[in-house]
Amino acid sequence: MSPLPPRLVTFLIAAIGAAVFWLLHLPLPFLFGPMCTCLIAALAGVELRGVKVVSTSARTVLGIAVGSAITLDLVMKLPDMAITLTIMAVYIALIAVIGVPFFTRLCGFDRVTAYFSAMPGGLQDMILFGQEAGGNVRALSLIHVTRVLVIVSIAPFILTEVYGVSLSGAVGEPVGDLPPLQLALMVILAIVGWKGGERIGLFGAAILGPLILAAGATLLGLLEHRPPAEAIFVAQFVIGMGLGVSYTGITTAELRRIVLSGAAFVLLLAVMAKAITYFVVQMGLADPVEAFLAFSPGGQAEMTVLALAVGADLGFVVLHHLVRMVVVIAGAPVAARYFLDQKE
Repeated sequence: MSPLPPRLVTFLIAAIGAAVFWLLHLPLPFLFGPMCTCLIAALAGVELRGVKVVSTSARTVLGIAVGSAITLDLVMKLPDMAITLTIMAVYIALIAVIGVPFFTRLCGFDRVTAYFSAMPGGLQDMILFGQEAGGNVRALSLIHVTRVLVIVSIAPFILTEVYGVSLSGAVGEPVGDLPPLQLALMVILAIVGWKGGERIGLFGAAILGPLILAAGATLLGLLEHRPPAEAIFVAQFVIGMGLGVSYTGITTAELRRIVLSGAAFVLLLAVMAKAITYFVVQMGLADPVEAFLAFSPGGQAEMTVLALAVGADLGFVVLHHLVRMVVVIAGAPVAARYFLDQKE
């Protein structure tokens, strides 16, 4: 009898995790359940395999969710966010100043790998730019997966224990309560935004393409609802599973040198994020929960999930993460050329 295909094994392990977390009434069971069981299985040497197209399409759901939060009221508040958006840009520069010496002097990475490891950008974008500049692709992948994994793991604890919020907020209406035309519009916006974004080379096309189109539809009064709760749960499941699967095939040496280095840097980032959040809150520039989520250096998709769970101002949180991504992506080619010139 032949063994089960790796993708089926991965799905079953993820489903078991979601079921256990749900039965135990643990927070965000569809995100943390699959993430934990797949991570444990990967570290135990089980061959896991995700489905890229499913993982990518799940992110379009979050793009639609965020786009539906871009209302006229939020647009009118943009001038009020100018200071915190500027702080975000300075924050990214500070991360580079601290992060590169951390990875070169303390962790022994080359300068290219150190820079692209330190930058809290998108996983695929940082790997692509780092590879073009001659960095260590495997190290970059593990560093950024570890960053997102650690942030996603500790952020819920901080939200519940420090800020006293619940993670059981309604992420959306049941699919049966939504008008069929609204559901159809969401599907069209998701597909066109995703594929259209890829065609024009938009970074993070799976999220940003649908986000842009959904925002436009919302501002025009065409889109009036968020994606159904079931779609959000599926997106959480796929994202959690993907984080765990990323550790498949990891060696003891990689775990000891790369993953521990990444985890240590994330703790340093957490201290910086806490300081920035405290400053922003004390200056009266943002609500504590929204400031925390906006300046947490986790993945855009994962922070969106948490913002949905606590009922935060989704537009505020995501706009700050978009600025973070733009600053990181815009600076990456410049840094890549700099490091390449240094090698010559």
